[in-house]
Amino acid sequence: MAQHLTRRRLLLALGGLSGAALLAACGQGQATPTPMPAGGGAVPSPTSARASDSTASPTAPAVVKTPGSKVKVVYWGSFSGNLGEAEQGMVKRFNESQDEVEVDYQYQGSYEETAQKLTQALAAGTTPDIVLLSDVWWFKFYLNDVLLPLNDLFAANQIDTKDYVDPLIEEGTRKGVIYWVPFARSTPLFYYNKQAWQEAGLPDRGPKTWEEFVEWVPKLVKQEGGKTVRYAFAHPSAASYIAWLFQPVVWQWGGRYSDPDFTIRIQEEPAVEAGRFYLSSVKDGWAFGSKDVVADFVNGAAVAMMASTASLRGIVSSASFPVGTSFLPEGPKGFGCCTGGSGLAILKNKPKEIQEAAFKYLAFATSPEQTRWWSQNTGYMPVRKSAIASQEMQQFYQQNPNFKTAVDQLPKTQPQDAARVWIPNGDQIIGKGLERVTVQLEDPATVFADVAATLEREAKPVVEQLKRREG
Repeated sequence: MAQHLTRRRLLLALGGLSGAALLAACGQGQATPTPMPAGGGAVPSPTSARASDSTASPTAPAVVKTPGSKVKVVYWGSFSGNLGEAEQGMVKRFNESQDEVEVDYQYQGSYEETAQKLTQALAAGTTPDIVLLSDVWWFKFYLNDVLLPLNDLFAANQIDTKDYVDPLIEEGTRKGVIYWVPFARSTPLFYYNKQAWQEAGLPDRGPKTWEEFVEWVPKLVKQEGGKTVRYAFAHPSAASYIAWLFQPVVWQWGGRYSDPDFTIRIQEEPAVEAGRFYLSSVKDGWAFGSKDVVADFVNGAAVAMMASTASLRGIVSSASFPVGTSFLPEGPKGFGCCTGGSGLAILKNKPKEIQEAAFKYLAFATSPEQTRWWSQNTGYMPVRKSAIASQEMQQFYQQNPNFKTAVDQLPKTQPQDAARVWIPNGDQIIGKGLERVTVQLEDPATVFADVAATLEREAKPVVEQLKRREG
């Protein structure tokens, strides 16, 4: 594949689309959205968690000191909508499965809002007992030494940590000690509208490379009266984690956001070239910067996007057309993909009895039975190897192959760059910069130089804190 996909080449490929129409499309932030349909797409049928599943997870040592009493555990979560309903359903099953621990689920808002509230709660001394933290926020609390080391609790409960999917459990482990346990874990996927693909005469699969996708663009873009009414692709906003989704594209172009030692690389030529590809996609009229990429995909404003596997069940349920998923396309330097999502952590400032009770819920929520149920009802990947290999899950994958795409892609993933996941607000610093490219159409070289300067400044205290924490 060539190192760059030029505007000239794309304009030649577009053929029937006039240059004036393409330029007119450049000024639009997005296609006119249509109301999200209430349903219509075929919805995969998940298996329900059996009563035996709810009690089959490893249990913690008895934590109740007074007969007939329950230990109350406060759990801060971050999911709303369908995901929130699924998570609250899991908490309810746990509470009904035993009579020692009562989990009080408290929704705190987005990942960012939960992290901010936890910071405030630590200062006030009013923290929850267990909390859901995203991939970009748990490390901050590890550095501040407020998370409970979990190895001893895993051992006491005879839970084999080797059954957790290796790259997922390793991301929450520092110097051999587990602090952050995978729960709602994901990878980016390439989503496409199968109906649009069929109408365009394209093969029923995602593009193998970005170059191939650009070749398909003329068949996917629709115009009416000189105005683009359907785009081939939609870019997410900073709030929808464009920095997470652009990260593997940078890898595909041979670049990085940073090295593990916090040397910032986003301003270097490979990352800038990847940014120019994004810029050209908007300037050339086949993509746009979306405020809500999932809604714009579901309502037909765009026929392809990159988004989390966590969105899968909601997309399939809402779309009025059949949905396809595939691995991310390859770039000039090959394949690139990362993991994402969130995990569970227990606060170390709690009495031992509370810690053990909180761990009992953690063990339940990440047990093979419950992670299987969670995956089938959300789209997140199972976090236990035995769950993936189970007959129930394999049968579900046969009936719902889209849910297996992320699992098959997982072995090809690599750890995320430190600049995004270890620098507080690193994700949003990068994301806001990318919005300058996909929405304001600024030069990536200038934007990424600004982003790099900010990241370098924000990295300094993290590096010092890491030295104090780990030596």
